[in-house]
Amino acid sequence: MKILYFAWLRSSLGKSEETITLPEEVTHLNDLVDWLKKRGPEFEKAFSDMSTVRIALNQEYVTDNPVLNGDEEIAFFPPVTGG
Repeated sequence: MKILYFAWLRSSLGKSEETITLPEEVTHLNDLVDWLKKRGPEFEKAFSDMSTVRIALNQEYVTDNPVLNGDEEIAFFPPVTGG
């Protein structure tokens, strides 16, 4: 699974992307977020307030909790504002 981090998430985590093997216990998107939070204090802090994080699954914005099979691309990014 490829995970992409954008904007302040990239700078907070010190990486723009990574490839992981989906752990067995991670079956849904919310499980992935919970698993990421446990990877260290920088991840816990970055994902502590999910109202400031948007998620795209295979380049489609998602707001629900889809099932993951391990070959997806997940992108985390802050809300986009316009003006």
